[in-house]
Amino acid sequence: MVKQAFSNLIGQGQAITLLQGAIATNRIAPAYLFAGPPGVGRSIAARAFIELLFCQGIPVEKQPLIKRRLEQGNHPDLLLIEPTYLHNGNLLSTQEALEKGLKRRAPPQIRLEQIREIAQFLSRSSLEAPRKVVVLEQAETMAEAAANGLLKTLEEPGVATLILIAPSTESLLPTLVSRCQRIPFYRLALSDMEVVLKQAGYEELLQESSVLAMAQGSPGQAIASFQQLQAIPDNLLAQLTQIPKKPRRALELAKEIDKTLDTEAQLWLTDYLQHCYWQSQHQSVIIQKLEQARQYLLSYAQPRLVWEVTLLKLRME
Repeated sequence: MVKQAFSNLIGQGQAITLLQGAIATNRIAPAYLFAGPPGVGRSIAARAFIELLFCQGIPVEKQPLIKRRLEQGNHPDLLLIEPTYLHNGNLLSTQEALEKGLKRRAPPQIRLEQIREIAQFLSRSSLEAPRKVVVLEQAETMAEAAANGLLKTLEEPGVATLILIAPSTESLLPTLVSRCQRIPFYRLALSDMEVVLKQAGYEELLQESSVLAMAQGSPGQAIASFQQLQAIPDNLLAQLTQIPKKPRRALELAKEIDKTLDTEAQLWLTDYLQHCYWQSQHQSVIIQKLEQARQYLLSYAQPRLVWEVTLLKLRME
C-alpha cells in the first residue's frame, strides 16, 4: 500500500523515504513543509501521504472508497486551501476566476479569512479519519496577517496535520518554518522529465527547447509554460521578442499587453522574455530590468505602467 501510494511520484526519492518512514513508525508531525520548486511533485506527494494517513487502521476493502473521495476532494476530514482572488466581496480560486472570465489584475493570495476557516475546521473532531489534514498550496502567498494567524494554529493544531507547500524555507516566516518538519523536493533530471511529460501526454514538449530551458527540471512548469505560450497571440509574442525602436511603439505594446493578458500571464511573460533576450543578446542589464518588472507586478503595481516603463528602458539600452 505504501509503495503503491507514491508510484506516481518520479525523481523524489528522499521525500518518499521520509514520508514512508513517518507512516511506518507512526510518528506523524503536526506540520510539514513540502519545500521545493513548483511542478516537481509536491502536491502529488501530499495526496499520497494523506491517502496513507487516512487509510491507517481502515479495512482493506474500504480503502478504495477513501482514495476516490480524496481524488474528488470531498473527504470530510481534509481541507484544501489555495490562493484566492477577491471579487465583489467573494473569494474565488484561480479556476473559478477563469470560469467567470475575470481579468485578474493582481496575483492571488491566501487570506486571513481562509486561515480563520482552518481554525474553525480544526476545532471540530474528525469524522472518519484518524486525524484531520489541512493542505496549504502556494503557502508563500500568505499576507503577513494570514501568516501570523496560521502561526497561532500551528502552536495548537490538535489531532491534525498541516502540510504547507512552498518553494523554499526562505519564502515563509521563520516562525512558521520552525514549527514544520521539512520535506525537500528537487528539480528533475532530463530522463525523469521525459517520463513525467510522456505520462502526462505532453511528449511534444520534449521538442520545445525554450520551454524546457525555462522549466529547469520542473515538468509542471514546462506544461504551464507550454500552455501560456499557446494562449499568447503569435503576433504580440513576435513583437515583444524584439526591443521596440520607437517610444510610441513601446507605449502601444504596453497597452496591448495590459489589454490582452492577465497578471499571471504577464508574470510568465517576464520569465519568457528574460530567456529570449539572454539567448539573443547576453546582456545582464536587460534581464535585470525584466526581473524588476516582475517584482513590480508582484507588488500590485499598475501593469500598463510597469510595461511602459520597462519597454522604454529596454529601448534605451
